Amino acid sequence: MNDENRLDQAAVKALRAQELLENELLGEAFDGLEDTYTAAWRATTIDDGAAREKLFLAINIVGKVRHHLAAIVANGKLAQAELKELARVAERRKRFGIV
Repeated sequence: MNDENRLDQAAVKALRAQELLENELLGEAFDGLEDTYTAAWRATTIDDGAAREKLFLAINIVGKVRHHLAAIVANGKLAQAELKELARVAERRKRFGIV
């Protein structure tokens, strides 16, 4: 796969990830999970360390999923900028007869 195809794919994935991050239902699901896990974590007894650890991990995983989607969006923005630069360079070469 060449660089342009890879960059195009990254840009498309970024759009899809952005749509997910902006999706109201998914946002509510993430928020609901975090709230539920946090409430359950706070309700654990002092001697229930294993449950607290599992709930703490669950809370962090929700955040990691959000972060992963945000990273895909950021990578896609970089890919779009690279594609724009490649197109600009190609146009310049064409204009000056380098190609």
